[in-house]
Amino acid sequence: MENKKKVNVYTKPNGPIIITGKFVFENEDGETKEMERLVLCRCGNSGKMPLCDASHNRIGFQSKM
Repeated sequence: MENKKKVNVYTKPNGPIIITGKFVFENEDGETKEMERLVLCRCGNSGKMPLCDASHNRIGFQSKM
């Protein structure tokens, strides 16, 4: 039996999307990287898009979910 590890995706209230587990991230240039944690911007103001740089705190982002 194959041992598959679970990947979790969740949102922080008024914050980013967080992905944990073992997965492969592919950027827009087609480059891939094996990762275990990724924090994605939801507010649209990150200077490191698509990654979160905590700009949501600075701008007072409020999630609508």
